[in-house]
Amino acid sequence: MILRFYSVILDRFKIINDSLGHIAGDYLLKIVARKLRLLLRSTDLVARLGGDEFVILLENIEGIQGAIGVAERIFTELQKSLQVSGREVYTTASIGIVLGNSNYNSASDLLRDADIAMYRAKSEGKARYEIFDAAMHIQALNRLHLENDLRRAIAQEEFILYYQPIIALETGNLVGFEALIRWHHPTQGLKFPGEFIPIAEETGLIVAIDAWSLQAACQQLSLWQQICPQGDLKVNVNLSAQDLRQPNLQETILKILEKTGLNARYLTLEITESMLIEDVESTIELLAQLKARNIHISIDDFGTGYSSLSYLHRLPVDSVKVDRSFVSQIQENGKNHQIIEIIATLSEQLGVDAIAEGIETRQQLKRLQDLGYKFGQGYFFARPMDVSAATAFLANNCPLYDR
Repeated sequence: MILRFYSVILDRFKIINDSLGHIAGDYLLKIVARKLRLLLRSTDLVARLGGDEFVILLENIEGIQGAIGVAERIFTELQKSLQVSGREVYTTASIGIVLGNSNYNSASDLLRDADIAMYRAKSEGKARYEIFDAAMHIQALNRLHLENDLRRAIAQEEFILYYQPIIALETGNLVGFEALIRWHHPTQGLKFPGEFIPIAEETGLIVAIDAWSLQAACQQLSLWQQICPQGDLKVNVNLSAQDLRQPNLQETILKILEKTGLNARYLTLEITESMLIEDVESTIELLAQLKARNIHISIDDFGTGYSSLSYLHRLPVDSVKVDRSFVSQIQENGKNHQIIEIIATLSEQLGVDAIAEGIETRQQLKRLQDLGYKFGQGYFFARPMDVSAATAFLANNCPLYDR
């Protein structure tokens, strides 16, 4: 007997459940369950495992194409609008498929691998299926090990901050640093954010990591201000979407500022453009509260999103950082040059500073200066540096530094 296991999870269930209520969410699950039942044969099994996840067991399906055909029928049926609480709603699904064979000794192993494939489908963009292979299991184990290592890293404070200078383009003066986290893994060496931040965000560990980063960056700037007291040197610290959802975020930030002795006006919080679209009104309210405390707000990776232009004038921000992907291809008369020019004009009209990321050549610097960009950072000035190198960089850019 040939078995096919499917793990099916609804992609937009939380949005519908949160916006229309739990009764509507339960009704949606019943509708989906009926649709799945009608799509299958009487000999097949469909069951809800919990939450918004279903499992399907099919017997004697011809080949992998037969299994894919079932998944595609599910996609087609779920594309149709559904009536829930008098509203027309749409949902999609992420599906994991596993082929039962003699290598499996228990149903729980089949369910595990179907789940692994399903979460791969979800991470790859949702509304799709993935077929399990052994490499996925290895990756899942590696992810588990990495998550465990991250929990230990938080407890033992294995993280360090690197600092990249932010420069006033007109004068060449140092105006601040962006704090960039690194993980000094005890056996694997230095890890960059791309290797662990996605998992930290998925597991919620990012909140603790960001709190550590914020305190370490504020403490470091407070020390630097003691040895270079003149000027308005600032530090930029990145926040995640999960940070913005924390009800005590403002309280946490204010406690860190008080503990480190740093004046709020020297702290800039960076949020990415994509984070703004999740809950615009709540985000605007939160940012306004932070700005009222004299904390600066910057939109990072500006230009890579698609929605913030419509409400940028309402956001209480002090600056926008143009993504390095535009700066790296700033050729005259090119599309990127036009985008960068538009952002410069827009920021001037709105009274916010425009900061260019990823400056690597003198030609890029000159064009950005001509367009009116006030600040920038990139390898042309300096790569991200550890505390020792950043302190030395500060010494060379602080006339009153006691050498």
